Amino acid sequence: MENWRQRGQQGLETLGDKLRLYGRWWVARGWNSPRAWRAIGIGVLLLSIVLAIFRQPLADWLWPESRIQKLLDAGGQALQQGRLSAADGSGAGELFEAAAALDPDRVEVKQALARTAQAALERARKALAAGDYSACEQALQLARRLQAPSSDIDRIQMQLHTQRRQQGSVGELLQQAESAHAQGRLDDGADSALPLYQQVLAIQPDRMQALEGRDEALAELVMQANRAVERPGQLQAAAATLRRVEFYDPGHVELPAAKALLNASLERRRLQGERALARGRLEAAADAFSEVLAVAEDPAARQGLMRVAQLQAQEATRLAGDFQFEAAARALQQAEQLAPDNAEVVAAAQTVERIRTARRAMDTHLSPGERERRLKGLLAQLQEAEAREQWLLPPGSSAYDHFKAAQALAPQDPRVKRAAARIQPAARACMEDNLRGNRLRAARTCLDAWQALAPGDSSLGVARRRLAQRWIAVGSERLGGGDTAFAQQALQQAQQIDPATPEIAGFSDRVRNALR
Repeated sequence: MENWRQRGQQGLETLGDKLRLYGRWWVARGWNSPRAWRAIGIGVLLLSIVLAIFRQPLADWLWPESRIQKLLDAGGQALQQGRLSAADGSGAGELFEAAAALDPDRVEVKQALARTAQAALERARKALAAGDYSACEQALQLARRLQAPSSDIDRIQMQLHTQRRQQGSVGELLQQAESAHAQGRLDDGADSALPLYQQVLAIQPDRMQALEGRDEALAELVMQANRAVERPGQLQAAAATLRRVEFYDPGHVELPAAKALLNASLERRRLQGERALARGRLEAAADAFSEVLAVAEDPAARQGLMRVAQLQAQEATRLAGDFQFEAAARALQQAEQLAPDNAEVVAAAQTVERIRTARRAMDTHLSPGERERRLKGLLAQLQEAEAREQWLLPPGSSAYDHFKAAQALAPQDPRVKRAAARIQPAARACMEDNLRGNRLRAARTCLDAWQALAPGDSSLGVARRRLAQRWIAVGSERLGGGDTAFAQQALQQAQQIDPATPEIAGFSDRVRNALR
């Protein structure tokens, strides 16, 4: 014991010595001076200001809002707006259920679900009071799904059944349903066969006469949908009919086969759109893709529709470059109807307007003398570029660039037309030279120049086909090596250059399969 007491005394003396040394060090370093204390105070003040300014960003960084809280906030807003349920998942019930899936024990989630269930019960009561039995039933289904008190649900359900019985007996409802069925009025109003059968089954779910009548009526609707599938332009109507069948009886025995038939027809219609696009029949392709998308979202059809819009935008730009503004406006209008927010379509609209404005300025602000002086200057620059054999390069100073400027100024002037006749062979030779060297993008530039110089040249079609085929050949080779990105670019280039190239359809299938 004495030994421990001595060791403790020695430890205290050692600690005291160290504290005295630390105090001398503090003084020696000058930290005990008023100036040091002022510096420390300023530092503390600056730190307080920084924390005050960046408190919220720091909090957001350290404690990011959880997915559950976002779902709770969105669900609360939906509940406040009265959107208790929505098929797309934006209803309060669906949002709170999603939050419960992440953390079923969270108190806020349970409370939110309970509030939504009570709101569904209240909506059921109001619908019942208004005589809207369908809305009442839907609200009860939601309340049951959200686990509202069963006693409240049963009470409203009994009141609903009672009111329905008071409206008419089951026998009367059946008689009305069968009469409507015999007249062919299956689903065209509250007094048609299927809604009446549903009323009977809501009161007596096992009533065989109503079950059989409903099945027969639904089979007739399925037959109508199958016939519509085979008619041009009726896919949307067929899909709507099948949705009605599913509404009345999701387990109807003929529904799966009818859906399979509809899906096969949608696939055929999409392929028709792709073939039309490959052949350059843009309007037919747009109709096919639009019909598919009117029934269901299809990524391939959506991509095809965007491609049609882009090709129409490119055509509008080309036509505007040739000052064919009416045709350019029609092509641009079609592109905007299909994809108004597409970046390429928006850019094309701006380009067409710039060209139109520039042309209008030339027409209105230049006197005949000034126009002639400018034209002579451009023709002189064109001849100088010709003498240097700068037919297409460098950009902005080539013979072709000077020609385009002169053409914009005086498209019908004989001197301009003679210049086009001189430049055209050079553009054609440029295209052939780059094609031999597999410089396909440069060949495309030369081909476009050739097109602008001689749009009626009978050799252009053959040249376009050759260049498109070369793109497909190179793209196929790169696709074999796994380069799907380049293959997609090659397919787009071929479609732009000559959409009617026969090889495009097969290459398009190969690219699509490689991307799956």
